[in-house]
Amino acid sequence: MQTPTFALALAYWLHMLATVLWLGSLSALAVLVIPAARRTLDASAYAALLGTLQERLQPLGWLSLAVLIATGMFQMSAHPRYTGFLAIENSWAVAILIKHLVIGGMVLLSAYNTWGLLPRLRRMAILRASGKPLDEAQQAQVQRQERLLLALLLIFSVLVLALTALARAVS
Repeated sequence: MQTPTFALALAYWLHMLATVLWLGSLSALAVLVIPAARRTLDASAYAALLGTLQERLQPLGWLSLAVLIATGMFQMSAHPRYTGFLAIENSWAVAILIKHLVIGGMVLLSAYNTWGLLPRLRRMAILRASGKPLDEAQQAQVQRQERLLLALLLIFSVLVLALTALARAVS
């Protein structure tokens, strides 16, 4: 049975919208917001900003991910080169498999960021703002983790887009 054109167009549009929201906000955070905030804000303002960013962007990011999964599965099942779950029979399927593995890595990194790293950074910023002493070595380690995590997410984002382009090129 052929997938209706309007359904496929809607899935493509929602998929692109979710991609722009997720990867755009991630890129803006990694390249612009977090580095500038760390350099220019005092500890109290930085803690407040982290809290606000976390409250606003995390639901958007996880919603975008859910939309990406749903629309991506729909698009994949309608694709003429799709031959079944884990059927790696052509270059399109290889590109899609690698893309999904990279996305899986992004989900794991995002989960660690959401429930591990950001709460630690926020606690440290709150403690610093209240004048409590912090272990400088631990603080530096957490900030290195933050930079590494954001860099990895950005690299993975670029890889996902490149693998999407490759899959489209070999279709």
